Amino acid sequence: MTFRSRVIAATVGVAAIAVVLACFAAFLTTRDALIHSVDESLYAEATPGNGSNSPHFGAYVELVLPNKETVPPADMPIDSTILSVAKGRSPALFRTAIVDGRSVREFIEPIPSGSIVSISGVPYVTKTTAAEMFVVDITGQISQLRSLVRTLVLVAFGGLLLALGLGLLLARAALRPLEDVTNEIETVAETNDLGYRLVEGEADELGRLRRVFNRLLSTVESSQVLQRQLVVDASHELRTPLTSLRTNAQVLSRAQELNPDDLLQLTNDMVTQVDELAALVTDLGELARGERSEGAVESLRLDECLDECIDTARTYARIKEITIDATVTPSTVLGRRDRLIRAVSNLLTNAVKFTPTNGHIAVSAIEGTITVSDSGPGISEEDQPFIFDRFWRAASARALPGSGLGLSIVAQVVAELGGTVSVDRDPLLGGARFTITLPVVETT
Repeated sequence: MTFRSRVIAATVGVAAIAVVLACFAAFLTTRDALIHSVDESLYAEATPGNGSNSPHFGAYVELVLPNKETVPPADMPIDSTILSVAKGRSPALFRTAIVDGRSVREFIEPIPSGSIVSISGVPYVTKTTAAEMFVVDITGQISQLRSLVRTLVLVAFGGLLLALGLGLLLARAALRPLEDVTNEIETVAETNDLGYRLVEGEADELGRLRRVFNRLLSTVESSQVLQRQLVVDASHELRTPLTSLRTNAQVLSRAQELNPDDLLQLTNDMVTQVDELAALVTDLGELARGERSEGAVESLRLDECLDECIDTARTYARIKEITIDATVTPSTVLGRRDRLIRAVSNLLTNAVKFTPTNGHIAVSAIEGTITVSDSGPGISEEDQPFIFDRFWRAASARALPGSGLGLSIVAQVVAELGGTVSVDRDPLLGGARFTITLPVVETT
């Protein structure tokens, strides 16, 4: 079923319920009014001297004794309900009955023993309890109610037809703007023009839909631009090591002409270039995961993760006799352990790389704020806005090994954890100082 059909069906359904309820209410109101009018007439008739004793026209009065005898004698059917009132077991009541194929309304009233009752103008003294019946023919009223039912059925049917017609018109008018939006979206899908934007229009539901779709287009367009830029940058970065490997492989084909030292140097260079390629491919895969990585989000002890990263970094720092001082206090954050360790390790690896021999690195973690400082050359103020861009490397770092993706991964992981990362110059050590701020989780 199409959306248009559902709108029409809903409109007709609501109208049908309203019409049926209105007709039903009209019938009940009319019936209750007629019956109430008859009951009032019967109750008014239950006064001495008002009986007419005409069983087929107007109201008449009849006295029913407990032994089923009637005064005056009549062929009215006497059932258990009338006898129960005549015996004094039931209170007065109104009811509708069928007598000789005609509908009558009855008011049955108990009469105590010894009462004087006027029947057809003749006083009658009851020796036992009895029931006095006031009866009126309501066949005409019932016929009118049946006619009213037929009329209401025709009105309901006409109302449903009218609701169907109005539903078609309203659905067409209401869905026309939605069809226009759908046509525009289909145009974007067919042309793949991500720069196209819908006219947002008014501040209604359709306007909100257009604005949301425009934001979606902007997000997809930005993602596509970043993806293309990543491919271009990756191609550029891969070209240099691959060219160098090709050159070394050509030289290696004349290995018999090289002395052992040159051959060893050539082999070591090729191994280093392959390692750089492997690291670059790993970093590209890390970036390709986007801001939503796999794995479960869990509560992480930030101090434990940092201790693990610092222990690993000290292994490499010993080669250059670099001292790593750590000040870590317990705190808890939400995230993925492997991603958090990767981000902190990248900062420590950079610090070790750019810190001179016998230098110092300071690491601290207090209430979700991680700081990594070094005594290296630092990052100039003009380079700081670009330091987290993919493949961006400062002029002083281009001669060193690396892909230029490490800090991009740090920024990506921190954004995934809902935090921020910044860089400035450490006032004590003089080198770069990276600060990561993560939201902490209260523990009980």
